[in-house]
Amino acid sequence: MSDATVDPRFRRKPPKRPLRLSWADERVRGIVWQVVVVAIIGGIIYWLWSNTVHNLEVRRIATGFGFLWREAGLPIAEHVIPYEPTDTYFRALTVGVLNTLKVAVVGIVLATILGTVVGIARLSKNFLVSKIAGFYVEVIRDLPLLLQLLFWYTVMQGLPGPRQAFHPAEGLYFSNRGFRFPALEWEGAHTAALAACVVGTVLTWLYARVARAKQMADGQPRKIWPAAIALILGLPIFVWLALGAPWTIDWPALRGFNFRGGMAVSPEYAALLIGLVTYTAGFIAEVVRAGILSVNQGQWEAAQALGLRHGSVLRLIVLPQALRVIIPPMTSNYLNLTKNSSLAVAIGYQDIVSIANTTLNQTGQAIEGIAIIMLVYLTISLSISLFMNWYNAKIALVER
Repeated sequence: MSDATVDPRFRRKPPKRPLRLSWADERVRGIVWQVVVVAIIGGIIYWLWSNTVHNLEVRRIATGFGFLWREAGLPIAEHVIPYEPTDTYFRALTVGVLNTLKVAVVGIVLATILGTVVGIARLSKNFLVSKIAGFYVEVIRDLPLLLQLLFWYTVMQGLPGPRQAFHPAEGLYFSNRGFRFPALEWEGAHTAALAACVVGTVLTWLYARVARAKQMADGQPRKIWPAAIALILGLPIFVWLALGAPWTIDWPALRGFNFRGGMAVSPEYAALLIGLVTYTAGFIAEVVRAGILSVNQGQWEAAQALGLRHGSVLRLIVLPQALRVIIPPMTSNYLNLTKNSSLAVAIGYQDIVSIANTTLNQTGQAIEGIAIIMLVYLTISLSISLFMNWYNAKIALVER
């Protein structure tokens, strides 16, 4: 029925019934029950809080977060930012947060790459590749993560000492003290070049948006890669050259009983990262495999009828459609990897859980310490969820 034949009276919304203060009105009953539930929850929270405060006062245990500004006296072997035992508990906990983020961010990237490769390999027409990938997934997913972390840590401790370290190439050393790699001595010119790269990336993105808008208007395609090379590569190189082009490599060398110089990766960090990546990749592989299988077989057949190769079909047609199925469960795996990093305390890696536990043992303020741990993981998890939800909404199909 067209709009012209519809009676205007039927377009009006039905009038709302006035709210009557009667138990027979379901809206009044709904409001009353909601108030009762909120009051009960508020009463339970107040009772728990008052009981906790009373018990702390009786035992003369200090409360509050004033301890954060006291000297920690806590040694931390691995830290992203400069740290000394004479620093405050606040800085020690900040180091713990950064150590946790170092594991979570690198682990998410590596687990995504490995899981995608294994998931695609499971669908391979090659019998051997498919069975090896399937065996990996079944074994990794069936073993407890803590057991895998202990296994990798034992492997790291079983490597030879520094004097007998594996030396596969110049500047590369593998021992039970960790891994050593050559490192670039960072200077101000490198920071400026990195900032120029970020600026160039943003400018390239803006140029790509303008180019696509103009293409939609006049139908003329415009090349983006020349501008991308000039802005993302050319601009940082120009800034680096203009500031003197410093390029000094710090090579590791054996001095005494350990290595000095270069970039070090501790055995605790390596064991934790390998364990988390291999474990989470097993679950990501199944997510990727399910996402690819969700794409209609007709998409493969149509692409192959056009003469596209199998790899091109997967990369250009199937995976972009499978992402809409992959992203939601992938978010759960990212969150699991981040939260599972708290098992680092079992192999001696000093993340936020390890440092906070030591802090509350020294200060006796367990409630504040546990609250800090919960707040850190809640913040990281919500940040990951918000970003993945934004990306999921961005790639979602928009129905007309």
